[in-house]
Amino acid sequence: MRGRLTNRTAVVSPSVMPSGEQIDLGYGDHHAVVVEVGGGLRTYSYRGIDVIDGYAESEACSSGRGQILAPWPNRIEDGVYDFGGEHYQLPITEVSSSTAIHGLVRWMPWIVEEHTASRARLSCTLYPQPGYPFLLAMSTEYELSETGLSVKMTATNLGDSAFPFGAGAHPYLRLGTRTVGSLTLSCPAATYLVSNERGLPVDKRSVEGTTNDFRHEREIGSLQLDHAFGDLERDAAGRAHITLRDPASGRAVAVWMDEHHPYAMIFTGDPLPDVRRRSIAIEPMTCPPNAFRSGDDLIVLRPGETFAAGWGIEPKF
Repeated sequence: MRGRLTNRTAVVSPSVMPSGEQIDLGYGDHHAVVVEVGGGLRTYSYRGIDVIDGYAESEACSSGRGQILAPWPNRIEDGVYDFGGEHYQLPITEVSSSTAIHGLVRWMPWIVEEHTASRARLSCTLYPQPGYPFLLAMSTEYELSETGLSVKMTATNLGDSAFPFGAGAHPYLRLGTRTVGSLTLSCPAATYLVSNERGLPVDKRSVEGTTNDFRHEREIGSLQLDHAFGDLERDAAGRAHITLRDPASGRAVAVWMDEHHPYAMIFTGDPLPDVRRRSIAIEPMTCPPNAFRSGDDLIVLRPGETFAAGWGIEPKF
């Protein structure tokens, strides 16, 4: 008997969210949600106030909000780089600048390896592919405590050859104000990178005497920021702290990053309608933009080698 073809409409279960599985975390007044897609941070609030600019459970992530950026952060010029005597071409993922942006894992499904009330560890395996023919295992651990959110990232070379690696994270901070203009910013960076119209670094300069000097806390105002900052002053534990403060309410929130993050991208989101000046991205990075081309602070992972780095968010109110 011959089977009969019928027209059927695929039905997507309403329980399947655009960012996949939702992993709730809580500790006292701290609440966060991390997600399966990209292993990213979707929301984080303290005492009922959002301290990151997240997105709804029913939405897909946009503008990189809360995403993990690996095996490189920011942009690679023309998606082209050389390593170990070989020439590689990555897919162009930001057509407007003809660059490969923010790595390869931010849209991958991650596996929840551990989950308690206040902690979750997610992992993924990046298999060899055109432009990055290497075998990389990654994990990201999120933990809430009385001081805030801490994040630990690890990357392990599972292959039989060395490869280039870099990583970053992309939280947008906010404090309940309509725009970031009324907020103050402090950033203990002595230098910043000057970028061209494609967002690629062309020079390194001292912040001294420039509008990018935030070594002493000052108002953001109308300043548009989209710069990688470096030479960060650190505390005795090796951490650098970048703080956003609302003078009107007295609220503040800081991003800290360990010594394995020598750069921080600070971005007021002006070109992006969904985040434009309502929040400010403070992005810990292990290397500067275009590091696969320049080699600046590029990590080389050898077979069996693991790299680990940490950062976090601390509400202060």
